[in-house]
Amino acid sequence: MEKKLSEMEFDEVGTVKEIAEDLRKQVAGMGIREGKNIRMATKQPIKGPVVVEVDKSFTSLGLGVAEKIVVEVG
Repeated sequence: MEKKLSEMEFDEVGTVKEIAEDLRKQVAGMGIREGKNIRMATKQPIKGPVVVEVDKSFTSLGLGVAEKIVVEVG
């Protein structure tokens, strides 16, 4: 099932399927690329940032960025 990264639940794991064109370079520097496994490490309430784990590294993303990344879960 596909969902936005911002919609993932705490500790949910998925594979990055699609990244908005305007964000690809920005998030590639954080290790987030299509085909990479990603885990939701922390999710802040009320439109706060999310913290994800990619390749044993943690990075924080604003909610607006997380909404432009599609992940395959399940």
